[in-house]
Formats: sequence, C-alpha cells, structure tokens
Amino acid sequence: MLEKIREGSQGGAAKIILGAVILSFALSGIYSYLGSNGQVNAVTVNGEDITRYDLDKALQNEQGRLRQQMGEMFDTLSADANWMASVRQSVLERMIAERLIDQKAKDLGLRVSDEQIKQAIVAMPEFQQDGVFNNDRYQAVLRQVNMTPDQLATMIGRDMVRNQLLRTLLGSEIVTTEQALSLVSLQQQQRDFRYLTIAKADFEADVAITDEQIQAFYDKNLDRFATAEQVSLEYVELTVEQLMKDVQASDAAVQAYYDGHQNLYQKPERRLAAHILIEGDDDAAKAKADDALARIRGGESFAEVAKAVSDDFSADNGGELDWFEQGVMDPEFDQALFGQDKGQVSEVLKTDYGYQIVLTKDVETGAVAPLDEVRGDIETAVKSEQAQDRFYELQQLLADVSFQVPENLEDAAMEVGGEVKSTELFNRFNAPAPFNDPKVLNAAFSDAVVLDNMNSDIIELESGHVLVVRAKDYKPAGTQPLAEVRDQIQAQLVAEQASAQAKIAAEAKLAELKSGTELDGMVAVDAMGRMGNAEVDGQLVQQVFAMAKPAGDSSYAALQMSSGDYAVVALDKVSAGDADTQVAENLKLRMASMMGQGSYQALVAALRANADISYPVAE
Repeated sequence: MLEKIREGSQGGAAKIILGAVILSFALSGIYSYLGSNGQVNAVTVNGEDITRYDLDKALQNEQGRLRQQMGEMFDTLSADANWMASVRQSVLERMIAERLIDQKAKDLGLRVSDEQIKQAIVAMPEFQQDGVFNNDRYQAVLRQVNMTPDQLATMIGRDMVRNQLLRTLLGSEIVTTEQALSLVSLQQQQRDFRYLTIAKADFEADVAITDEQIQAFYDKNLDRFATAEQVSLEYVELTVEQLMKDVQASDAAVQAYYDGHQNLYQKPERRLAAHILIEGDDDAAKAKADDALARIRGGESFAEVAKAVSDDFSADNGGELDWFEQGVMDPEFDQALFGQDKGQVSEVLKTDYGYQIVLTKDVETGAVAPLDEVRGDIETAVKSEQAQDRFYELQQLLADVSFQVPENLEDAAMEVGGEVKSTELFNRFNAPAPFNDPKVLNAAFSDAVVLDNMNSDIIELESGHVLVVRAKDYKPAGTQPLAEVRDQIQAQLVAEQASAQAKIAAEAKLAELKSGTELDGMVAVDAMGRMGNAEVDGQLVQQVFAMAKPAGDSSYAALQMSSGDYAVVALDKVSAGDADTQVAENLKLRMASMMGQGSYQALVAALRANADISYPVAE
C-alpha cells in the first residue's frame, strides 16, 4: 500500500496537487504572520488588550501560590477541569479589575517619577546582598525570571501608581471611637436566660414508618443515594528503590567510583582557635586589648594572658575554643584564623563582640577520606547509578510491551521481571496511595482503560517510580438500591417525625411559660457571653443572642437545635459589656480596613459597570 502511494505521488497530476497544497499552507502561514502580532487577546478593557500570554503567566503564578498554600490537595483539585476553569476565570477577573484601576489612576493624573521607581527597585530585598543593592544579583534575578530592566521598571511603576489610588481609597475610611466602643460593648454583652430542652428522642418510640413512606422518600431523593464510578486496577509498578535491592556493588566498581569522585570525599582544612575577648567598644577596652597583645608579644603565654584578662567563658581554658572550618566564624575572626600560620597571634580585631585577639593553635590540613571510611556511601551511590540505568531500560521496555500487547499486563510484567498486582474497588475520592495521584486517577478513569479495556500509557509518579494500569473491574456511577439504604431512610424519617412532635410539645410549653407558669426542669444561666461555655449548647447560645432584647420582664421563644431537639427559652436580662478603650482602638483599624476593602470592591464594580469589556469570539 505504501509503495503504491509513493508511486502515485510521482505522477504529474499528483505533483500539481501537492504543490497547490504546499502553496496554500505557505500563503496561510504568511498571512498569519503578517496579519497578526502573535498576541491572542483574552479580553479587551476599554480598548486595552489583556493577551492570553499575560493571562497564562498570571495563571502560572496563581497556580504556584495555590500549590504552595494547599500542598498535595492542589494536585488533586487541579485534575478537575471545572475547578481549574474557575481558577482561570478568577485570575482573569482580577486582571480586569487591576486594568480598570490602572485606567482610573491615569484619568486622575496619578504618576510616579523615574527616580521614585529607581529607589523602589534599589530598596527591594530581592536585589540586595548584606543589606546593600547588588547590581550583579539584580541582573542575575532578572535573567532568572526572564525579564528586562525596562519591563521591571514598567511593572514597578504601574504598581506604585495603582497603590497611590488604593492608599487614598483605603485611607479615606474613618471609624470613630464611639463606633468602635459601641461594637466592643455589643461583643462583650451578657445575657441571663432560662431554658428547657425538649428532646426528640423522647418521641421516637411512638413513631411508626410505613414501607410507602420509605419508598416515597427514596423516589424523591434519588440524588442523595447516587454512587460515584468505581474501578479496581491491575498494575505493574517499577521503582529504582526496588531495583537497588537486586544490585551488587563490586569492589572494582567501588574503587573506580572512589577514584573518579575524590572531590566528594575531601575533608576540609580545620584550625584550632583560641582567643581573648575584651568586651566594649570604648577607648578603655581598646587599651586593655592592646596591653594584652603587648604582653603576649613580650613573651607571656597566650593562655595565661587569656585567663587573666579575657571576658569570654573560654578564659578558664586558656582562651581555647574549638576546631573550625573556614567560613564558619564571623568574617574578621575567620580571616585572622585562616590568614596566619600555626602558632601565630593576630593583631587586635574590632568585632561586634568587642576587641578580640586570635591565636591559631593548630592546623589540620585537608585530605581525602580513606576508602574504608566512605565505602558505605559509595556502595549506595554505585547501586543507585546501576539501578537508575536498569530502571530506564526497563521503563522503556514496559512502555513498549504494554502498548504492543494492550489486552493484558502479564506479558509486560514478564519482560521487566515484575508482577501484576491488583487493587480493591475505589472511586476518585477514596483512592489509596499511590493511586490517589491525579495522574493515576485520570488514567484509571479514562475511556481507554475503563471502556476499551486497554492498558494505560506509562504513568510517571515521580523520578524513579512508574506505573502501567488497566481496569480489573469497573462500576459506573449509579444509585444505591433501596435495600441498601432502607435502614438509613427509616432512621431519618423517625428523627424528622420525632422532631416535629418535639416542636409541638415545645410550642405548648412556650404557651404555658408566656402565661406565667414556671416550667419544671428549666435551667437558669446567668451572665452568659457570646462565646458560651462547655455546659450550654453553642447553637443555643447563638440563638439566644439573636433574640430581641426584652421589652418588659422577659422575651420568649421555642428554638430548634441542629440535633432536632427544641429549647423553650425565657430571655430575662441583657447587660451591656465593658467597652475597653484599647480594644476599641485596635478594632478601629480592622473596621477601617474592612470598610476600605468594601470601598475598593464598590469602586471596581462601578468602573466595570461603565466599562467596555469585550471577549474574543472563537472562530
């Protein structure tokens, strides 16, 4: 067949047709190049374009933020196309809001100077080294994020102008001390009340549920008994860790690795340090340090002088500290210790701790660690390298055979020396590890696996860990049969009817209470705050604080709890809380911030209502 196609393509007519096709592609390509700047728009805001490239960059940044915030949960959620679409839409909406704010700032004539932008960049900690702007670091960071200095300056300038408008907006909200004190007083309010609990459990024994009621409830609430699709898998797993168990590191391989990687086993030079520390930074401290150095230069023992004058704990040990590698200590100390020979004493050093004199007591030169000392590490490295090489060979073999023989995994397992394992049924939300990885879930529930009954493509979970899966059993989404949920439905219907009877009883008790009858068993609660306590149901406390303040002696209500129980309540007294001035001042800041955020949202909504926002029409 292929030969006939080749022969046919050599004919004159075929060449003309082929030439026409090539020409059409060429012309369409040229037209695309000339007719477009390559930037496809995501949205146009008052004539200004937000390109899909800009949107994709912002989406990548948002995904990075969410991944850092949510951890592994992000990978699970990101496998849901609808969730990712909502994230993309929220990013686009934020970009539209920012563009509207930028346009409003421009209309208001807000601007920043080049010098202000320059100072802002210089002050950025990302470009500083030891607290000072470092141009090399600045250039390196820009290269790393693929940004030019002009692009950075434009971005910083836009943010500064935007912040001018936002600071004006957010700083315009005023919260008075009286408002804050009033809110603090309300938060600290206390209430005295009495209550009687009418438990639904007291009525459950009298409730009878018929088969017809159960069937009717089931038919009306089928969506509540929906089941997610489930799959059980057969799989072949390949890991470097498993392969390492079958690898042996020969003496020759260990020696060769050691000879070729001696830089990894180089022991750094170490020096034994002693010092004299004179605390303080005044002339007296300097004079004391100079006198100590003169005594040492004059022939006195460093240790004796240290014991006599040093302010450091090491004085009792003749000033001796410990062995140090280069770069461990402060720069001045480190330079002195490693800048002189064994037995030499430094000049007086001015450091953050005072004045110091450093003695290099001993030197241990760097050397390569003996093979026997590092053999264990080398054997692990050799095994890892060999296992990695074998892993990549088997990974390719697994991919080839599972693709060539898609109707089973036995052949692939035999080729790679593995075994076919299996799982129990699971759905997307209760999959065991490692099958809860989004990549595995997407493959496990794909049409090719569950409908066509084929092997999946090879799935890389992480470096050195791959899987191939196929469906062993598959149950599509459906509805639990009535027999499975009958007891559950009956229990709910009993609870609902018992709660309804509790309500009737509560309303009767409420009528008695309002008529002046004191109910037996009522519990009195005095000076209860909004936060409640462990002795009173939290939901009851919330509902009590939602009741109106008594106009006369008391106010009354029958309140339903989330449990289905009822409480008959008499609210007797409402006491204003103490309005702490300091708490009120702190609250003012939070209230102003919340009001400012509300103003910002209102501004964006107003700008959007009057904006010309258009989305490209897909061709």
